[in-house]
Amino acid sequence: MMNPVCSRWAGQGRQVSGKKHQTEAAATILECRRVLAANRGTLITEVTGGLEAADWQRFPEGEGYDPSSHAQFFYHRHPTPAAEAGARAEHGHFHLFLRAEGVPAGISPLVLPDLAVANAPLSPQSAPAKRGGRDEVCHLVAVALDRRGEPMRLFTTNRWVTGETWYRAEDVIAMLDAFRLEHSGGSALLNCWLNAIVRLFQREIAGLLRDRDAAIMAWRHRRRSNGFEDPKLEILSSVAVDLDDRLAGGPALHPVRRPLSRLPRMAEGWGL
Repeated sequence: MMNPVCSRWAGQGRQVSGKKHQTEAAATILECRRVLAANRGTLITEVTGGLEAADWQRFPEGEGYDPSSHAQFFYHRHPTPAAEAGARAEHGHFHLFLRAEGVPAGISPLVLPDLAVANAPLSPQSAPAKRGGRDEVCHLVAVALDRRGEPMRLFTTNRWVTGETWYRAEDVIAMLDAFRLEHSGGSALLNCWLNAIVRLFQREIAGLLRDRDAAIMAWRHRRRSNGFEDPKLEILSSVAVDLDDRLAGGPALHPVRRPLSRLPRMAEGWGL
């Protein structure tokens, strides 16, 4: 059963804004922490069901999908270099999506002439499972967890990483309020936590999306190539986050405005 704080949060969407928006999200995160601690669990055990996660394995099984909002997500981990140890090393990350049926009215995908070239080679992709009736899906943001199950980084990826349909940053920002997981099955606490994280860090996600667009345009200008499919360009923007600081009312964080080569590869076993 969903805990009371999560129940109050569910379904509020655009009706919660400004300071109340942030206060409700923070209260939700704190309640999720309390429940996890009482059960001696972490967000990692919540999403994996306590199973040992193999590299590239997606959780939950079949991926999370809400047929009402058409929000979708999955969690997976990548091989971690031996040199990266300790509780603050990345364990894995969530990819959060909104499928076409959930996109607000009046928003259309960006036409990418680069992809219209006949027989143009496409990079390998790790697309989310198809859910709903349409193929189009928008990647909103990725949320990396450390080995304690605490969020440590938010980031955006290039189009080829998930095979997404590309929308302008401002249009994706307009989709953030439409990301609501209420009837996706599986863990109600996990659904509740993901809803709250998107709202708690909505300003940072908006900044990341704008920097995402700036990074891909700069790459295309410099290289005169199809940047959306270039496997050398994988992470477009990233920001480290401190959840404790944000819950205490800390200031907004600032995205890194360049691709980060030290982040784990998003693509599954390609050796790129």
